[in-house]
Amino acid sequence: MSLDLLTPLVGTLSPDTNTRMSSELALAELSKNPESSIALARVLLSQEADISVRQMKFVAYLSCVMHSAGTVLRKYINEHWSPYFPSFKGNAPSIEIKSVVREAILQGLSDPNRKIRSLCAYILSTIAHSDWPDDYPALLDQLVALISSNNSDSIHGAMQVFADFIKADLTEDQVLPLLRQLLPVMITIIIHSPLTRARTVKVFRQCVESLYMVQEQHPQAVKEAVANVLPSWIDAFQKLLEVDVLPEVQNTADWDALVLRVQLYKTLETLHTTFPKALASSLVNLLQLSVLHLVTLLPAFTTFHLPPTESAPGCSEPDESVSLPQLSTTILDFIAAIARGGKSKAWFANTSNLETLIQAIFGWSQMSEDDEEEWAENANAFVAQEKDENLEKYGPRSAGFDLIGSLIERWPSVTVKCLQAATQQALQISQNARQSGQDDWWRPLEASLACSAANSESITEYLEEEDGVQSFDVKNLSSEILPSLHQLSATPFLQGRSFVFASKFASLLSSDVAQQYFSAAIEVVESNNVGVPVKLSAVLAIKDFCRYVDGSRMSQVAPRLANDLGPLLLVATEDTLSLTLETIGVLLEVDKGAWLDSTLAVSLATAFLEVWRKNLKDHIMMSILESNFLTLVSVSADGVYEAVLNATLPPLCQALLSTTADESWVAGSALDLLASLMSSTSRPGLLPGLFEVIATPLFHALDNTEDRDVIQAAVTCLTLAVKRDFAQVLGWHQADGRTGLQRILGVIARLLEPSKDESGGLVVGDLIVQLIRQGGDSIKPLLPELIQAMVLRMPTAKTATFSQSLIVPIALLIYLDSTAVIQLLEETSIPSPDQGTRSALDVFLNTWCENAVTIQGLWASRISVLALCQLFASDRSSLKQVHVQGDMLIMPETKDVIVTRARAKKTPHKFASIPFPLKALKLILSELRSEGDGERVDGQGNPAVDLDSDDGDEDWADEETQYQGFKKDEFEFLSEMLGPGGANFDNDEDVDEDEDLLNDPVSQMDIKGHLVSFLRECGARNVNDISQLTNELNAEEILILQRAVHQ
Repeated sequence: MSLDLLTPLVGTLSPDTNTRMSSELALAELSKNPESSIALARVLLSQEADISVRQMKFVAYLSCVMHSAGTVLRKYINEHWSPYFPSFKGNAPSIEIKSVVREAILQGLSDPNRKIRSLCAYILSTIAHSDWPDDYPALLDQLVALISSNNSDSIHGAMQVFADFIKADLTEDQVLPLLRQLLPVMITIIIHSPLTRARTVKVFRQCVESLYMVQEQHPQAVKEAVANVLPSWIDAFQKLLEVDVLPEVQNTADWDALVLRVQLYKTLETLHTTFPKALASSLVNLLQLSVLHLVTLLPAFTTFHLPPTESAPGCSEPDESVSLPQLSTTILDFIAAIARGGKSKAWFANTSNLETLIQAIFGWSQMSEDDEEEWAENANAFVAQEKDENLEKYGPRSAGFDLIGSLIERWPSVTVKCLQAATQQALQISQNARQSGQDDWWRPLEASLACSAANSESITEYLEEEDGVQSFDVKNLSSEILPSLHQLSATPFLQGRSFVFASKFASLLSSDVAQQYFSAAIEVVESNNVGVPVKLSAVLAIKDFCRYVDGSRMSQVAPRLANDLGPLLLVATEDTLSLTLETIGVLLEVDKGAWLDSTLAVSLATAFLEVWRKNLKDHIMMSILESNFLTLVSVSADGVYEAVLNATLPPLCQALLSTTADESWVAGSALDLLASLMSSTSRPGLLPGLFEVIATPLFHALDNTEDRDVIQAAVTCLTLAVKRDFAQVLGWHQADGRTGLQRILGVIARLLEPSKDESGGLVVGDLIVQLIRQGGDSIKPLLPELIQAMVLRMPTAKTATFSQSLIVPIALLIYLDSTAVIQLLEETSIPSPDQGTRSALDVFLNTWCENAVTIQGLWASRISVLALCQLFASDRSSLKQVHVQGDMLIMPETKDVIVTRARAKKTPHKFASIPFPLKALKLILSELRSEGDGERVDGQGNPAVDLDSDDGDEDWADEETQYQGFKKDEFEFLSEMLGPGGANFDNDEDVDEDEDLLNDPVSQMDIKGHLVSFLRECGARNVNDISQLTNELNAEEILILQRAVHQ
């Protein structure tokens, strides 16, 4: 069999297409024989075979796509090795064949060729996912034996298996046995080569993550493992880090030792996140070592990167990479994690420690030559890093910015003072370097300014609270130092930084100084003699200055700036384009756009449309455009709204009329822009005749697509039309005679069809609500049919959002006229697969009660609870006969057990069945509690307390231990915000609701007072026999009800 395989294996490497195809077909045929797996393993490990053949055979069989044969063998493993694999099709190898293959692959872990070891590790870990532990119980012992063998090849192979295997979704029952056996043995590998030690540390980190994931299921076992195993590892890490790092980067052929240090710091950060108590006693030493690393390696960073005078070595193995920026980034991230945690307070409060750290951060934040070249040539990359949005380029500069932000957040006073001292030192260093004729004199100063500017908001907030004590002298920097940098064309990045820095601290500058910078920035934008980084820095500065420069001055220059920036929209792309759009958007907000005339507005609108055509699939750009269009049509200047609509509606309507199933995304983006145009706040309703212009294109788009995004956008536009000018909708007629209202009802009927994907109808509820609110007598005859259609769709609704779209309109109708709606529901039956037919009242009440607590939005949630009050007060017998979902039942098999997804499938949640009035009362009390009337209590009615968690923080004695890692004042603020009377985070008024709903009487009413009054009246009249219902409430609900009734 081995000989039969050799020819096609070699053939897959042939450059001839026909030869490769025939060889792959031959391999596919041979792989049908289970014994081919043994043959492949033998060829793989045959020392006599050509190395390319050995690799190819292994790759294929191990599902590695290095070569085309891998596809065939991967398919064999996935389809024939074990039912564990989702694509298993049967005809698995016998136990005997599997055993032979596993043993052969295990031997391959010690192969002297690294690539063969890696391939064997891949296939063995793949097999282990299905076979271990039941069919392959010896695996752990075999791997541990390899780790203990003192053979570097064997250790490398075994560690690669563990690295992949531990990442898999092991169950809690599998993780602990594996870790108990593995962790004590792995520490012996610390004596091996740097790369082997690095791999060991990486696997250890994965073990720590696995321990953390199962600590809730096995708290005691994990606690013992942490106490018995982690200390020795942490001690070993410290000893490794105490070794002088300088010899590892000087006069060495490779930087393998740095790979180990990178893994050490990544693992320390993981330990700090998962088991912080284990690191508590070592934090001060680790902080000292970390800063020492940063200071010691900084000269090497200067040599190899600022700009490089030598080529930096790499790793001895091609599949590993390492660099000084990579190492420094992990160190900075580790220190930031400690800072955010609020521990080692004394160390961070020490001025000497913090000054040294911040000076090191400044050093590592300097622009490298690679940064300079990329940002000079790539405007988008420059803007992305300035906006801190270039995640792909995360390195020491970004990590340094983040660390300073964490320091300011935790220890603002000492950090800001040290920032001032470090900035002055950087300024002196740059001045000395400049005087000595060094070309790179500007880098330290630019880095210091960039670090402070990146955290300007936190620094400004602190300085404004200092009652004028300027521990960070922004005014002196802005008036004495930065102006001299404006004309330094030879150092464009420092020149641009001076503008950005000043703009970030504009609120602290005098109006005259801010005006000077603003004028200088405008001159740069209009100049033809500056480079891209400087011009973009000026645009960034203008965007910030717009908020602080005197309004009258801004109104004077705004038209000039708009004319300057407008042409950039036609040539800019990506981040540069988004910056230009955002800056124009800020300009449009100046004095509510009163400075704008119709000619300039049309020019901007036309440019916006061109941007739209070029960036239809860029969702971020589309979002900015929508915002700008809304701002543009909402300006207060006369004639602008009409002019903008006349310029934009024709191309948008044409895009809608051209809608096809293949390019529906064009219509979707056009509809989003149309919604922005229809949302103008400069007038109470729609422009006369607007619906007549857009109706035909809009309905054409709806008729010719099944794209959910297009449907949702179109429904949003219809909702705006109904809400803002229903008379226009009623007055419009299609060519075939159908009215606007008939067309809208047809859209609703289509979206409510059970066969339709409900994602397209998620906003249909908003449309129906507006029809009810605005429709008046014209909609009343259609309500019965509409209600029936919504109830008919409820049993098949899958998502809470879609269910809300069906529930809230009916709840609104109940609030307006409960008797008529309930009577209609009582008289209506709908088909039921299990029961033949069901009462529409039964269906609606059950759907409502199951989803009431998930209803989003201030207005919607209030309408829901007010409608519940209406029904509870009605005391109708039909409502008492309907049973709905009550509280969840605690089953014996799930009591005191963490319910995983696997357990949930086997033991689904069960709920009590209770009469609707009782459920309505529970929901009303729940709403009252959310409004701040009540506290959590236990089953006996006593105030509930949180159980201590074993997160390792309970013994820490500083202030933040008492307040869960926060300062006392921070904790009190969070408690207030997150408490019952705090911020309404669940109902984001600014995002989820428009001004129309927020101004509705329902949103404006005192809901707490209303509910308390309602419950008091129900208690006095014993509505729905509330005195008896009280016996079915839990202790917390009884307490809330008693407080309400007796207030």
